[in-house]
Amino acid sequence: MQSKTPASYPPWAPRFWHGMRFGDWCRLVNSHRYRVHPLRWGLATTVSMVASFNSCMSRIHDWRYNKVLADSPVPADPIFIVGHWRSGTTYLHELMSCDPRLASPTTFQCFAANHFLITESWLPKIVWFLMPSKRPMDNVKTGWNLPQEDEFALCALGVPSPYLRIAFPNEPQDYLDYLDLNLSADELAAWQTQLQRFLKSLTIAHQKRLILKSPTHTSRIATLAKMFPKARFLHIVRDPRSVYPSTMKLWRVLDEAQGLQIPNHENLKAYVLKAFVRMYQAFEQQRTELDEHQIFDVRYEDLVRAPVDTLREAYQSLALGDFEQVEPALKRMTDRQRDYRTNQYSLSPELTNEIMTRWGTFAATYGYHT
Repeated sequence: MQSKTPASYPPWAPRFWHGMRFGDWCRLVNSHRYRVHPLRWGLATTVSMVASFNSCMSRIHDWRYNKVLADSPVPADPIFIVGHWRSGTTYLHELMSCDPRLASPTTFQCFAANHFLITESWLPKIVWFLMPSKRPMDNVKTGWNLPQEDEFALCALGVPSPYLRIAFPNEPQDYLDYLDLNLSADELAAWQTQLQRFLKSLTIAHQKRLILKSPTHTSRIATLAKMFPKARFLHIVRDPRSVYPSTMKLWRVLDEAQGLQIPNHENLKAYVLKAFVRMYQAFEQQRTELDEHQIFDVRYEDLVRAPVDTLREAYQSLALGDFEQVEPALKRMTDRQRDYRTNQYSLSPELTNEIMTRWGTFAATYGYHT
């Protein structure tokens, strides 16, 4: 059997397992009984070596910053971009990152979450060539200094995450309890501690209000609102008939590019359908606990059609500050991206009916039944 790693994601490119410390890496592979495909032994070997480096750097980092982090306040007002995968969260994140008053975690900071405060000034200059120019699932630009999902940082910090299923895609474990934080008190406390520590580190590095994007946070908004009392949430939705095929492609590509097994995708459809339902059941229950001015809904179709006007309305609703300070940069960015085209998909009537039935509550709530 041949590896199916996408050509756009070369074998030397970093996987997010490369951010783990050695002990966390060993626990991950041990929990799956070391069922690494022979074609991925080389990847597992490089991860083991990099994980050893991460452990060493982490110890130096902790010696230098543990007291600083302990004495630093938890940021009270991050902005969270939430929404299901392939709903436009990355595009919305890129637009919001035009605001000079806001700071996003970079790809390097997320991959090197254990030590970026001591390595960010020099390590990206050494490993610059490892990062491919585009993501394997679409044409979105990548780079060590571009905005990234903080969920990858949690993985690097040893916190279980739904993304861990990508490492062993043929195994039954799906980690969905960490999608909606259906955890024991001790597990939840450990998760909260690591997220707060990472956000403290980002605040030290940037000295700005943070804007974070992770689809996994969609079903955690109540917990996040309690952790960060002045937090704001930008929630983006998209037609399920576009979200489903794009999400299927996302997981196929990530499983093939990042996984330690050659994926068979046998259970992928069931996983995608189940994860969406679980995410939005939790989201709709939890959003009732938020003040109406803490959360703002964005339709992807509106954002693509009129990005500046859509964000102006979001800024006003969430009281995010003077929109005029960001409007010129937004217009320049949207002008550059005017010719960008999203992937197009064709669904059978039977599959369309299944999607709109299983995800019917979401479709009705956000006006996608027509």
